[in-house]
Amino acid sequence: MFSQNGLSLDQAPPISVVFRFFLSGALFGILAGILILFFQTVIFDAHSMKAVILTHTLTLGVMLSFMFAALFQMLPVIAGVTLTSPIKKANLVQYPFVLGVTALLLAFNFSSPWLFTVASLLLGGSILFITIIMLSNLVKLPNQSSSSRGMLTALASLAIVVLLALYMTGTLSGLFEGSYYTQIKTAHYSFGLFGWIALLIISISFQVIEMFYVTPPYPKLVSKYLPLTLLTLLVITTITGLFNPNIWAVSNTLLALLLIGYALLTLKRLTQRKRPLTDATVWFWRLGLSSLILSMLTLVMTNFTELSWVKSSTYLFFASFALSIVFAMFYKIVPFLTWFHLNSQGYFTAPMMHEVIHPKTAMKHLYIHLATLVTFILSLFINLFIFLAGVLTILSFGWMAWQIIHAWRLYKHTQETGEKFEMNIA
Repeated sequence: MFSQNGLSLDQAPPISVVFRFFLSGALFGILAGILILFFQTVIFDAHSMKAVILTHTLTLGVMLSFMFAALFQMLPVIAGVTLTSPIKKANLVQYPFVLGVTALLLAFNFSSPWLFTVASLLLGGSILFITIIMLSNLVKLPNQSSSSRGMLTALASLAIVVLLALYMTGTLSGLFEGSYYTQIKTAHYSFGLFGWIALLIISISFQVIEMFYVTPPYPKLVSKYLPLTLLTLLVITTITGLFNPNIWAVSNTLLALLLIGYALLTLKRLTQRKRPLTDATVWFWRLGLSSLILSMLTLVMTNFTELSWVKSSTYLFFASFALSIVFAMFYKIVPFLTWFHLNSQGYFTAPMMHEVIHPKTAMKHLYIHLATLVTFILSLFINLFIFLAGVLTILSFGWMAWQIIHAWRLYKHTQETGEKFEMNIA
């Protein structure tokens, strides 16, 4: 499933590395739901501190945790990169990362300069540490695929996101004067959403859409040049935006057109599947790509209207895009890894993938996720719906956390009680 050339146990990271990043992301997602219940519709005011706290809970705590899990697993699979000492590297990333996210959220809440300094050291150190390692491994590849090249641009964008964030936290802690704070803030958000999250999803999709769903490959013009085009556009706009902030209106329109084109192309590829069966992950992709289109359309609309719900819709649909794709990948990765590791260890009693997470279980999560999106949209116009949105957010990530715990318990139970193949050596 994961590689046309096969994947050995030596290449794959220990299952605990991937599972625990998924679990920390799910737990931060539950925290996000709790924060929504407390902050209510204030989260739709992008300038409020409550919106900033929730945004970083989702982008750092949830999305970056999920994407670390995906990178640790997918680098060996779609790029041929094997990270040495994966458990040690995961420890050096995850523990300071979780503490750093916590410190940052508290720093925003209490406007504490020393907490911003602590968060900068923990987050900057942990994220840049693993980013540099992954970048150096990818650069050394003798044969670059479209996905590996895309990952290079996405990781480069992540490094830029962190450096821009360090300037901002340095300003908030009193270390820098912050003359360009507003311009850097705009660039930070754009690089985070378009240069990191969108770029990584695009890069991975170049291989997993064809591999998972047996579709025709992306056109070479798209797979080869789209990631670099997005990164170049962001870099040029960031530099120009230091002196002319209005350039972002033009840049956002170009970014929106490129991403809409990618989403439409991917939706078309999903209609060209050679496997006619449609599971929950296909619908997660469809929902995510449709959400990306709506997000980009409302982004363009913000150039012509001051309506608050239009701007809020841009962020809501983008969050739906990112999380939908993460959930689609989650329901492919977790069952496969559980079966793969046990099977590779010789257990002929290893559970099949549908026994780890049943397709109907994934479909139920799709309904929860879709209901969450609908209630968020309704809450833009009817405030009371925000409470239902918060509860559904907790349920959605709680559902995900339980699937991880269930898969881990099944994995350990098979190791403790399962039967192995007997190798008779003459």
